Amino acid sequence: MKILAAIRWEQRKLEKQVGKLQKQLDGVRAAAKALGNSAGREATKIKKRVLSEAGRARIAKAARKRWAKVRARAKKAVG
Repeated sequence: MKILAAIRWEQRKLEKQVGKLQKQLDGVRAAAKALGNSAGREATKIKKRVLSEAGRARIAKAARKRWAKVRARAKKAVG
């Protein structure tokens, strides 16, 4: 039962933190609204960067080369 009590205690603690963060967020939104920004607008989604197949192949080739060096050094140390 001690575990259950600890979990409930953590839950209450986290709920308090959520409440504090919600108040801070409300304050930020109010400040943004006072400055003329649309406070209801959500943060814009960050555009995902796309890597070309050629770029991905270069990165993979370089990684294989690095790992080959590591394996060669390990083999040299053992043998």
